[in-house]
Amino acid sequence: MSAQTPGRRAGRVMLVLAWGAGLLLATRFFGDWEDSQRNPNRNPESRRGSDYVEVRLASSRQGHYLADGLINGTAVTFLLDTGATQVAVPIEQARRLGLPAGAPMLISTANGQATAHRTRLASLQLGDIVLHDVDALIAPGMGGEEVLLGMSALKQLEFTQRDGTLVLRQSTLQ
Repeated sequence: MSAQTPGRRAGRVMLVLAWGAGLLLATRFFGDWEDSQRNPNRNPESRRGSDYVEVRLASSRQGHYLADGLINGTAVTFLLDTGATQVAVPIEQARRLGLPAGAPMLISTANGQATAHRTRLASLQLGDIVLHDVDALIAPGMGGEEVLLGMSALKQLEFTQRDGTLVLRQSTLQ
């Protein structure tokens, strides 16, 4: 049995380390790519006109509109839901955001009835669109971290959807 020279051993260690680094980088790259497919609106672009602010959102591969934004200055991910009456915040997100739980109310969900709590959002921002004093619910049983952006916010905007793009427009005229 021949002994391995120190240079040869170091070369094998370096090869193993290089493969490990390559696998780590590939995992990171494909993880980021998968996230961008799920939420293609990490930094929604805004456009300003003389009397409006507009944000264009691309749909995800599943046809949903997800976008990163802010509630009371804290980063969140919104899932736009025109079928939701209110903005709905999962309980864990509400705790993280420091939202006060107000009066309870009975809500109907796809999973049946549940008790939610009213709250108000001082500000809600998506791109350059900013809404103030928005009605919302702290909703039990919501899986995930996405905040449903329902009609209590969307009714303050014009929106159109065509060919996988949703355009939200806020009038700047008072």
